[in-house]
Amino acid sequence: MDITDKRIDGGRAFDWGRTSEDYAKYRDIYPQEFYDRITGKGLCINGQKVLDLGTGTGVLPRNMYRYGADWVGTDISREQIEQAKALSEGMNIDYYALPAEETDLPDDSFDVITACQCFWYFDHEKLMPKLRRMLKPHGKLLILYMAWLPCQDRIAKASEELVLKYNPLWSGAGETMHPIGIPDCYSQSFRLICHEEFPLKVHFTRESWNGRMKACRGIGASLADDDIHKWEKEHLRLLSEIAPDDFDIMHYGAMAVMEPKA
Repeated sequence: MDITDKRIDGGRAFDWGRTSEDYAKYRDIYPQEFYDRITGKGLCINGQKVLDLGTGTGVLPRNMYRYGADWVGTDISREQIEQAKALSEGMNIDYYALPAEETDLPDDSFDVITACQCFWYFDHEKLMPKLRRMLKPHGKLLILYMAWLPCQDRIAKASEELVLKYNPLWSGAGETMHPIGIPDCYSQSFRLICHEEFPLKVHFTRESWNGRMKACRGIGASLADDDIHKWEKEHLRLLSEIAPDDFDIMHYGAMAVMEPKA
C-alpha cells in the first residue's frame, strides 16, 4: 500500500510491503538495553495487555513476548503483518492489517499502547482520541525510536550519503540525538511523564548493515527495482572499501511515556 505524506521524503510515495522480506531479516536489531529500558519502567510485562501500533514484522511483540504481556499488533501493510505472523509462530499474539487510525478496539482495553519507529506517520488528530479511549485509566502510551548517528559514525554517514545519491528527497538523513516530538493535540488528554535519550552501539556485519540500509524507507520501500539493484551493488562495494567484516554502528535510543489525564 503506497503511503504519501508531504512531510516525508518530499511527498514521494513509499510502501513498506515492498521491503517486507528484507525488513523481517535485517531490522530486528534492537539491543538488549533497549528492551531493558522498557521493562525498567514497568511496561510491557507480565499481567499487562499491550497494543503495538505500526508493528511492522512484529519486532517489539516478538522480542518482548518472554516478559509475559498479552500482545496485539496492527500495521497498515498486509505484507508486514504476514511476516509478523510467520515470525511469531508458537506465540499467542494477535495481528491485524489496518492503519493505526482505524484501530477500534474496546474502551479501557490496554495497560500499554506502544508505537516504535512509526509515531510520526500517524494522523494524530484522528488517532489521539482513540488511544485515550482504548487505554485503561492508569495506562501508558509508550513511544519508542532508535536511529543511527551519521555525525558520529563514518560508516553510517557514507551509507546515508549513498541513499541520498539515489533518493535526494529522502528525509531520514542527518539524525541527531533529541527527544521524541509529541504533537500538541496530545496535551488535551495526556501528560508527558518522562522521556529518555541514550546512546547505543548496534553490531552488524557487512551483509546485515547492507540489508538494514536496503530495508530503509529511502531505498527498499521507495525505489524502482532497477535502482535498488544499482544502489545495493554500489553499497556493497563501498562497504568492502571502508568497513571491516563486522563492526558497531553508533545509534541512539529514545522513549517518551505519556499517561491519560484524569
